[in-house]
Amino acid sequence: MEIVDGILRLVIAIIIAFLAGKLISKLKLPAILGWLITGIVIGPYALNLLNNQVLDSTWFTSVESIFECIFGLMIGTEMIWKQMKKAGSQILITTITESVGTFLVVSAVFAVVFAITGVPIYLAFMFGGIALATAPAPSLSVVNSLHTNGPVTRTLIPMAALDDLVGALVFFLVIAFVSAHISDANIPIVVILLLVFSPVVIGSIVGFIFGKIMQHLKNNSATLITMLIGLLVSAGIGFMINNMLGTSVLNFMLIGMSYSMLFANLVTKEQLDAMMKIMNPIIGFAMIVVILNLAAPLDCHLIFGAGLYTIIYIVARAIGKYSGAYFGANITRAPNTVKKYLGFTLLPHSGVSLVFTGIAVSVLEASAPECAQIIQGTIAAAAVINEIIAVFLARQGFKWADEIHSSKELAHA
Repeated sequence: MEIVDGILRLVIAIIIAFLAGKLISKLKLPAILGWLITGIVIGPYALNLLNNQVLDSTWFTSVESIFECIFGLMIGTEMIWKQMKKAGSQILITTITESVGTFLVVSAVFAVVFAITGVPIYLAFMFGGIALATAPAPSLSVVNSLHTNGPVTRTLIPMAALDDLVGALVFFLVIAFVSAHISDANIPIVVILLLVFSPVVIGSIVGFIFGKIMQHLKNNSATLITMLIGLLVSAGIGFMINNMLGTSVLNFMLIGMSYSMLFANLVTKEQLDAMMKIMNPIIGFAMIVVILNLAAPLDCHLIFGAGLYTIIYIVARAIGKYSGAYFGANITRAPNTVKKYLGFTLLPHSGVSLVFTGIAVSVLEASAPECAQIIQGTIAAAAVINEIIAVFLARQGFKWADEIHSSKELAHA
């Protein structure tokens, strides 16, 4: 009965979010804003429709992970090597500069603040590591719902995947460094690399195998079914590894992205277009579930209780993301619109940041509980405030770059 009740609650939540998205779209705003607000309002800290019992249940986390894999298709199928060759180095360099820039700015700002307030300086580097995380779902939802197209969009999509890799690597290295100094639970570098890159390895291997199979299929239905089987195999391997580790540590969106990137480069354009024509509505549905899962755990009351650390964190992270992206785009001679507006599309932050925060708190709570409270309260409040602001700014970034197009315009393009 608990599963039936949970499924009913999820279905009602999806319907409400869908209608809220449609309403928000009427105001010429991205539908994701409606999904985010719905998630926060119906989450455990408000109406409690999507309660902790549902969000923490095994069936929901499994379903949501599969939807993350499906969402990853949107990123991976856009990463066609022939098209990316020209912009490959530009995207890689810009990803590194905006990630490193964010880490340096946030860490430096909090190092000064903590030196003044008497808080241990190592906490500044943990803030910097968490600040790297970019939640690709909000910005990519804007891309999907507003039909954006242009240099900023084409740069953002592959960066969404690379950004998660760079962010995870830097964060876990910081965690390893801090844990080595304040606790006995040292994290081996090999384990860090395994956690960061195993989703890419899983998706790439399965994507290559099933892509080779799809090359020999002539029927579109058979190709689609084979692709879906491969997606489930990828997710299944991810579940097995999580079970072996005893905790959910793998990024399923990266698994889906890597899987689809490999097969997308092995099948014909006609095969890929036929698959995505059917999958696009399913990806849209998956987006709603993923966003609800991001938003529901956010406590709306934290907006009113946000302190100075929260404001400093939001501003410093925004400066780091924007300046880092601008610098990278400038030295790689990217189009002016990429230099000026890419940074705005990289501001969404919840989801991965909350996972990173949970890991940071688990490292700190035994040896430095007061630091654990600082980091937990600051990031939780920042996630709520930043997510709503960031969606507006992401939309404005695409608007200023003149990359928002209607369905009618695309039909005549």
